[in-house]
Amino acid sequence: MDHQPKFFENLSGTGKAIGVLTSGGDAQGMNAAVRAVVRMGIYVKAKVYFVYEGYQGMVDGGDNIVEVSWESVSSILQVGGTVIGSARCKAFRTREGRLQAAYNLVQRGITNLCVIGGDGSLTGANLFREEWSGLLEELAQKGKIDEEAVKKYAYLNIVGMVGSIDNDFCGTDMTIGTDSALHRIIEVVDAIMTTAQSHQRTFVLEVMGRHCGYLALVSALACGADWVFIPEYPPEEGWEDSMCVKLSENRARKKRLNIIIVAEGAIDCHNKPITSEKVKDLVVQRLGFDTRVTILGHVQRGGTPSAFDRILASRMGVEAVLALLEATPDTPACVVSLSGNQAVRLPLMECVQMTQEVQKAMDEGRFVEAVRLRGRSFENNLNTYKLLSHKRPDAELPKTNFNVAVLNVGAPAAGMNAAVRAAVRVGITEGHKMFAVIDGFEGFARGKIKEISWGDVGGWTGQGGSILGTKRTLPAKYLEKIADQMRTNNINALMVIGGFEAYLGLLELSAAREKYDEFCVPMVMVPATVSNNVPGSDFSIGADTALNTITDTCDRIKQSASGTKRRVFIIETMGGYCGYLANMGALAAGADAAYIFEEQFDIRELQANVEHLTEKMKTSIQRGLVLRNENSNENYTTDFIYQLYSEEGKGVFDCRKNVLGHMQQGGAPSPFDRNFGTKISAKAMQWISKKLKETYRKGKVFANTDDSVCLLGMRRRNLVFQPVAELKNETDFVHRIPKEQWWLKLRPLMKILAKYKTSYDVSDSGQLEHVAVHSPKEAETGAI
Repeated sequence: MDHQPKFFENLSGTGKAIGVLTSGGDAQGMNAAVRAVVRMGIYVKAKVYFVYEGYQGMVDGGDNIVEVSWESVSSILQVGGTVIGSARCKAFRTREGRLQAAYNLVQRGITNLCVIGGDGSLTGANLFREEWSGLLEELAQKGKIDEEAVKKYAYLNIVGMVGSIDNDFCGTDMTIGTDSALHRIIEVVDAIMTTAQSHQRTFVLEVMGRHCGYLALVSALACGADWVFIPEYPPEEGWEDSMCVKLSENRARKKRLNIIIVAEGAIDCHNKPITSEKVKDLVVQRLGFDTRVTILGHVQRGGTPSAFDRILASRMGVEAVLALLEATPDTPACVVSLSGNQAVRLPLMECVQMTQEVQKAMDEGRFVEAVRLRGRSFENNLNTYKLLSHKRPDAELPKTNFNVAVLNVGAPAAGMNAAVRAAVRVGITEGHKMFAVIDGFEGFARGKIKEISWGDVGGWTGQGGSILGTKRTLPAKYLEKIADQMRTNNINALMVIGGFEAYLGLLELSAAREKYDEFCVPMVMVPATVSNNVPGSDFSIGADTALNTITDTCDRIKQSASGTKRRVFIIETMGGYCGYLANMGALAAGADAAYIFEEQFDIRELQANVEHLTEKMKTSIQRGLVLRNENSNENYTTDFIYQLYSEEGKGVFDCRKNVLGHMQQGGAPSPFDRNFGTKISAKAMQWISKKLKETYRKGKVFANTDDSVCLLGMRRRNLVFQPVAELKNETDFVHRIPKEQWWLKLRPLMKILAKYKTSYDVSDSGQLEHVAVHSPKEAETGAI
C-alpha cells in the first residue's frame, strides 16, 4: 500500500457518549464485542454505557442504562452468551416505546448506539434512527426536554454488528457466533461417530437454522455426512429413493455408520417441511437400519466462544467505535463485517434488504436464486459438498489416464487429512488415478507410494495429525530416486500439502527440472502448518486448531491466576520465528503482552511491561498473562523473562511459566481447518486437471514454465494461485517467514485492549462499501 497511513489519534471521542446493547438471540462472542466497544470507547475518551436487556432496558431506563469503566468488562472475553442480557421487546415496536427510549438516552447524552444482534434488531435500530429527530420534537412539545437538548442531540448514529449463530445475514462472510456454534456441532458429531461405529447405526442430527442452512451445510462438509437437508436447496423429487440407495451403498462398502444432517427449517421442493423424525422413519421403514435422532437445540448457542469468534468480535468492536466517531448526519447506518480477512463497513439497510430477498426467493420457490443471494462462500460450500459426498458410478466417470500423487510434507497440522480426502475425491471425479505417498519426500524416494480409492479416505476429515505420515526432509538429496519413482509410477502431477518445507521442496523440484524431465509436470502446494508462516497465504491449514488449543489453555491458566490473585503467567507458544500464534493467541485470550520476533523489543520495553502489570495489580483485575513466541529473541528467553518479572515484581506479584509445546500440533481439527482444508484442496485439484489438459502434448505431459509450479493461498478476500518462483522475493528464507504479514496490523488492537497507548493505522477501514450480488461465475473464482 503506498498511501499515507491514517491513524486514529486525530479521532477524539471527547464529549461523546456511546451506548452498547445486545439484542435478539444470544451468540458466543457477543461479550468479546461488548468488551472491545467499551475499551476502545474509553481509549478515545468517550463515555460508554451498558444498556442491559436489549431494547427492553432502553425503554425501561433507570438502572438498565449505566456508565461503565475499563474493569467492567474484565474476564468476559471467554464467557459465552451476553453478560448484559438480551430480551425480545414488544414495547420498542411501538412509537410510545421508542419515545420513552429516546428520552432515556437523551437524559444521559447518548447519541451513538452500537447494536449487536440479528437482522430484526438492526432493522429496529435503523427505524429508531430515522424517527429520532421527530421523537425529540415530540418530547420537547410534551415539555420533557428543552429546545437546547433537541439541538444538542439532534442526530443519532447507529453501527451494527451481526451476532447470530445461523450466519444468515447477507454482506458478511461470518457472523459473530457462527464458528463457535460449528465447534459445538462438530464436538457432538465426533462423539456420536464413535458410538455409531460400534453399533453400525444411522444418526439423524437436527441442527439450528430455521431459514438458513449454513450450519447444516458446513457441518456436513466438515464431518463428511452422507446427506444434508437445508432450506435453500431442497432435494429433487424422489429424493427418498436416492437417499436410501446412497445409504445402502455406503453400508455395502463396509462403512459402519451413516450421518444425516437436517436443518430445522429443511423443506422439500413443494415447500413442505422435512423433519428429522420423518427422515428417521423413512430409513427404518425402507432399510431397517438401527436409526437414532439427536436434536442439538440450544447446545449450539452455548459454551465458550472459539478463538475465531473472539478475534472477529474484538476486531468488529474496535471498528464499530471508529465508525461511530467518523459518522456524520449524512452517513447511513452501517454494519461492520468481515469479508475474507478484511474488516468492511456496509450500509445496514442494503444488507437487511438482501437478507429479506433470500427469504422471498425461497418462499417463491426460486431456490437457485436463493443460493446465489446467500453469497459466494455459501455457494462454494454447497458445490464442494456436492462434489465430495456422492461418488458417481465408475461407468459415468471420465477416464483421463493421468496419475496424480498427493503427499504431506513438514510437521503435522490438523486438517491435513481433510485436504488429502478432498484431493483424492475430486481427482477421482475428474477421472484421474490418485496415488498417496507415505512419509513425505523421504517415503517418495523409498517407493512408499500406492493407489488410493474413494472409500480409502472416508471418515478422514475429523482425524488430527497426518494419516499419510509426514517428514521435514527436503527432496534435494533424493532427486534421482524421486525422479525414478515418478517415472516408474508414471506420475503426471504432484500435490504437496505442508508448511515451509513443502514450499522449499517445490522450489528444489522446479530447479531440478533442467536435469530431470520427470519434474516437468504441474505441481501445486496447499499451505498446512500451525505456524502460519508460508508466503503467499494469509492462512494455513492447522493454524486455527492450534490457536484454539492456545486459547483454551490460556483460559484455564487465567482462571488459576485469578484464584491465587496477583499472579502473572508467561506462556511460550510455537511458530518458529513467526509470531502469528503468539499475537493472535494474545488477542483471543486477552493477554497483557505478546513478545514476537517481527517486532523487536528491548530491556526498556520489558521494564515498561512490568510497570504496566504493577499498576494493573492495584485495580480489581489481579492477574496477568504474557505470551512469548519461541524464537522471539535468542537472549530474552522464556526463562530470562520469567526471572526478570519474578525479580522486578517482588512483593507485588509472583510469576509462573508454561511452555505449551507439541500439544499445539495435535487434536481434532477445528471446523475452520476442516472446511478450509477441504475447499482449498478441491480447488487445487481442479487447477491440476486444467494444467494437465494444457500441458499434454504428443502423448505426454510436459510443463516447464514457472506458472506450472504454484502455491494456492488465501489473499485478503480470494484464493489465488501464485508461481512459487515469484514468491521468492516475498520470503525471508533465514527466518522462514514472509517479509510482510497482514496480522501485524492487528498488533495495536491487542495493545489497546490491554490498556497501552499506541498508534493504530485505520487506513484500511472507513470506506463504506456496497453489498454486491455476485455473478454465478464468480463463485468459482475465489471466495472461500
